[in-house]
Amino acid sequence: MRCVIARFPFDLTKQGVLDSMKGVKPEEITAEFVVIGRRQYPVKQVGQVVTRQDRRDFSAGEVVKAMTQLGFTCGTRTEAVPAPAPAPTADPYEQASAALGTPQWSE
Repeated sequence: MRCVIARFPFDLTKQGVLDSMKGVKPEEITAEFVVIGRRQYPVKQVGQVVTRQDRRDFSAGEVVKAMTQLGFTCGTRTEAVPAPAPAPTADPYEQASAALGTPQWSE
């Protein structure tokens, strides 16, 4: 598949990406990631390995678009936010009201 990353055309294939990433240790994921094989790689790391360009030369969106078109799964790292504990009341209306929060009235 032909794609443009950082204004340069590349002919990428799924097998070519798999071969390029073989033996590459994934770095810590801070934002977007690509699942290659059974590993999650940062998008910028994949772009650097596949295109052999500096990470500052391309955006994560360009690589995500190319990897998605090749059939790889892409995602964004999200922080796990614990759910608030339900209020110890027996009335379901009070529990629902507590879960939704207090309305903000403006005058």
